[in-house]
Amino acid sequence: MLWVKVFHIVAMTSWMAGIFYLPRIFVHYVEGREAGQDVARLEIMAGKLFGFMSLMALFTLGFGLWLWLGFGISGAWLHAKLLFVGLLIGYHFWCFSYLKKLRAGTLNNSGRYFRLFNELPLLIFIPILIFVVVKPF
Repeated sequence: MLWVKVFHIVAMTSWMAGIFYLPRIFVHYVEGREAGQDVARLEIMAGKLFGFMSLMALFTLGFGLWLWLGFGISGAWLHAKLLFVGLLIGYHFWCFSYLKKLRAGTLNNSGRYFRLFNELPLLIFIPILIFVVVKPF
């Protein structure tokens, strides 16, 4: 089970890296487009990154389920963690909606908006870490 935990952590770390980086691509895309720069490469990067982070999300959830069933973990902390994991999944799909707009050429939010948007997953991730490590209840 320790190997499952290692793979869960590796997949989660990779997913979070994508979650944190994709909005930065959105920032560079909208600001580059406003400056009249060629942003086609950023569209390709965003699509590939979303595919990678989606795969890592599936691995994270799969290994997490394996750990949950294998260890029989329970407690209020786990329910709270799963609530925030659900929010993170929602954020992931929110990113997908922006990716579809980027591909359609209709991504019209400002670079400042996406800089703030990029902070949201941190507000979701910190409680997850607290619930897993501290198990406050």
